[in-house]
Amino acid sequence: MPDFSAQKDAPPVPPERPGDEECCRSGCEPCIFDLYAQELERYRTALAAWEERQRQVKDTQGSHA
Repeated sequence: MPDFSAQKDAPPVPPERPGDEECCRSGCEPCIFDLYAQELERYRTALAAWEERQRQVKDTQGSHA
C-alpha cells in the first residue's frame, strides 16, 4: 500500500524575484527587493523544515522495511 503522507506535504514554493523595472529607485522603505529578501528567507526556512520532514518520513519507512 503506498504512503501518501509525503505526497500531501508538498515542498514550499519559492518567491518570485521582482523585475528590475518594478523598483522605483526612490528609496522606498521597505524596497520591493527588501520584501523579496524577507520572503526568500522565509522560503529557505520552510524548505529546510520540509526537507527534514522528508528525511524523517524516509527514515521511518526504512526502519519498517
